[in-house]
Amino acid sequence: MSTGRRITLLVAIVLLVFLAWRFIRPMNIFVVEDRFAWPVDTSAVPAVLGDLRAAQCGACHQEFYKEWQTTIHSQAWTDPYFQADWQFDDRQHICRLCHTPLDRQQPHKVLDYRDRAKWQPIMEDNPDFDAQLQHEGVTCAACHFRDGRIVGVLGDTDAPHPVKQLTSANEVCVRCHVVNGDSWDTFFRFPPCGTVAEIRETAGSEPVSGELSVTDIAALGCVDCHMPAVERPLVAGGPVRKARRHLWRGGHDPAMVKKALTVEFVERTLSNTEMRTFVLNIANTGAAHYVPTGTPDRHFSIQLRAVSALGETIEEEDILLKRHVMWRPFIVDLWDTRLPRGEQRSYTLAVPRDSGAMAVEAVVRYHLLDESRRQRIGYENTTPIAYEVFRRRITLSAGGGGQ
Repeated sequence: MSTGRRITLLVAIVLLVFLAWRFIRPMNIFVVEDRFAWPVDTSAVPAVLGDLRAAQCGACHQEFYKEWQTTIHSQAWTDPYFQADWQFDDRQHICRLCHTPLDRQQPHKVLDYRDRAKWQPIMEDNPDFDAQLQHEGVTCAACHFRDGRIVGVLGDTDAPHPVKQLTSANEVCVRCHVVNGDSWDTFFRFPPCGTVAEIRETAGSEPVSGELSVTDIAALGCVDCHMPAVERPLVAGGPVRKARRHLWRGGHDPAMVKKALTVEFVERTLSNTEMRTFVLNIANTGAAHYVPTGTPDRHFSIQLRAVSALGETIEEEDILLKRHVMWRPFIVDLWDTRLPRGEQRSYTLAVPRDSGAMAVEAVVRYHLLDESRRQRIGYENTTPIAYEVFRRRITLSAGGGGQ
């Protein structure tokens, strides 16, 4: 065998071994930055802040505390779907750093990392671990406590605790919602909740899903939608100020998803007398990012169908608005049919006039999770993993008109 063939064979063997290794040990979904690799340090907590539990904050900030209790943030650790998914993925330590961001919410202390990618921590038992605080998930201090002070957008309050003013309220959001970083073998990168990066992408003339470094945090607009402005006291009996509701509604809230969309289902008048054409127009008119956003499991399904008097389906069109990702051997974004900001899509259903159809209907559903994924991870949901965001039925008359 010639030297050239030997080199070619050796390269082929190395490549096959590498690809096999990637199938056996898939790539990590995101790159861990230094700023994200350790929990929030609570070693310098002023005595007035007590144990940092949400109820401690709620003693003064009552309305904020009540709102927080209704949120997914408060269930970030206890949420059954997260727990099922986390256990399926071998309980990766890095997941704790967003779902329980404080160091005393961690049962172990991170001393260092064995690997450059920071997915293999060196840990020891944490003597300051607070199990009750862990169960509060993204609790008040997770967002508002930094370097011994409470951070917020107001710096002129007479609070009994040290205060530090933020330049932008969005600064708090990006710790968990954008993760930048490079890896030589990563063809596609996105944070665990890929929203912020997509805002940056869709702000241009050619929206493309993916990750860009965030340089203008104040311009992201996270709080404008997810923390609506309100005039009220920060504490009971205090002066009325401009504040923000602590709600963070998103994909789990049908009303929030509906606000992002403009949807209509109408008949289009065409010269073709043998067919009737019905059109669903759906547009992202209310979100600054893709809809859906977040984990790739989230998607819309659109069903257009014509039915007989007996309810039997005569014609049907099924569409998915979804991000399709190849996970092994490399993470590659294949194609993306979700709705970028400001974009409208139209989908048609053509029905022969002599088909016997008595009605046509359109249904748009939002899916938090693929059914196949639910089964794979063993998640026994007690709440729906999908819900309707639009439904319209048009009854057909023999003469060709609808109502």
